[in-house]
Amino acid sequence: MFHLPHKIKKTICHFTLLSGVALALAGCASDDIRGPKKELIFPSPPAKARLTYELTLRSSFDVKEVTAADKLRQFATGSMGTATALGKPYGIAVRKGRVYVTDTVKRAVLMFDVPGRNFKMFGTKGPGTLRKPIGIAVSSQDEIFVADNTGKRIVIFNTDGEFLRAFGDRTILRRPSGVAVSPDGNTAYVIDTGGIDTQEHHLYVFDAKTGELKQTIGTRGTQEGDFNLPLQVTTDAEGTIYVTDTGNFRVQAFNPDGSLKFAFGNVGRKSGNFSRPKGIATDSKGNIYVVDSAFGNFQIFDNKARLLMYIGQRGRQGGPANYLLPSGIAIDEDDRVYVADQFFRKVDVFRPSSLTAEQGYLGGEHLAPPKD
Repeated sequence: MFHLPHKIKKTICHFTLLSGVALALAGCASDDIRGPKKELIFPSPPAKARLTYELTLRSSFDVKEVTAADKLRQFATGSMGTATALGKPYGIAVRKGRVYVTDTVKRAVLMFDVPGRNFKMFGTKGPGTLRKPIGIAVSSQDEIFVADNTGKRIVIFNTDGEFLRAFGDRTILRRPSGVAVSPDGNTAYVIDTGGIDTQEHHLYVFDAKTGELKQTIGTRGTQEGDFNLPLQVTTDAEGTIYVTDTGNFRVQAFNPDGSLKFAFGNVGRKSGNFSRPKGIATDSKGNIYVVDSAFGNFQIFDNKARLLMYIGQRGRQGGPANYLLPSGIAIDEDDRVYVADQFFRKVDVFRPSSLTAEQGYLGGEHLAPPKD
């Protein structure tokens, strides 16, 4: 049997590795030459297009520039190199192209600055240290509110991830899981999921600046205005507060004064029913988006609770609009939709079909022009 000298073997191995990298990169380039992949449009033709799948966020490499060394390391070892990947994403908030995702495994908030091509992780040290961040909201005054389920408090950061203040404690909060802020930024709404051994299943109303508890809405029960294991909360432009009342398989809407406005939904397997509603968000038109973890989709209702459409399905590959444990959802200023899946560790982004990829905050349309 013929044996190659060790130095020649080493040279051939290096040549093969580099050639493979070149071929892989060339393959990516050829994909660009062939043009973009077929767009995923919802609903499917011939119906009028409403939303178009745009991108998926999984790690810092999806926004930051990937170095040649990282590309080589990825190809050679299959590792993520210096990338920071999502561990178990839950909640989402978006402000001017920055996507903030709570991660219960990393015990942090991960910030994807898409137009700025930047990434940051915060909430891991100092007075703003998070133990189990779940719910998240960003106010009109550029403050980020995070519901720390284990820390039993609401922690507030600025949009760069710097700690500002916190409110709530174990004397009030048992299992805070959702947070929303009024349109003027002055009132914070906190969902306390409670537990099977307590009646403390509440919607709390706090002064967003001082942390003073102003009102407690509901208790554990099945009557209108009561809750059974509520999970998430959001507001719309008019100040209506929406809560996913998970154990009662419904959504409840409240007026700013705390009075019940309406409720909709019931348990079932048909479109418009709920099995395990989690995340909730509203768009500029007042439409209501509800993530159902058991269905593996999100359903869209108008402000009269009439079902408009649904997007997503349960799937084992984790491709676009395929989910196994979807949780959080957010809508940005341009009505782009962001959906987190805990199992596939990703955030899918959909844009209104009336927008191009370059439009809106995420597309970089509002970036300041470069200085001369």
